[in-house]
Order: sequence, then structure tokens, then C-alpha cells
Amino acid sequence: MARARTLLEPPKPRERLWPVLGAAGLLALSALAFATAMIMAPPVISEHVLKPGP
Repeated sequence: MARARTLLEPPKPRERLWPVLGAAGLLALSALAFATAMIMAPPVISEHVLKPGP
């Protein structure tokens, strides 16, 4: 009888993994884009820091 009850129960909903994988993929892609932008960006200081002395 207990087996029949367990078979008649509605199935438990499974957790979906796609939203988690999508968020992790988007985070990885944005981190790579940020790292690429930091490497390709021109330097902030465009003139020499040390000025020649007299």
C-alpha cells in the first residue's frame, strides 16, 4: 500500500540548472571583456613623470 501511495504522489519539481550556468557564463564573459579592455586601453599618463633637472 505504501508503494502505491508513493507512485500516486505528484513528482517533485527538479531544480533547473540553466539559469545558474547562464549567469556564470555571463559573468565569465564580462570578466574577460573587462580584462581585455584594461589591457588594450591607453595609459592614463601620456607625458613623462620625471622631468629633466637643471
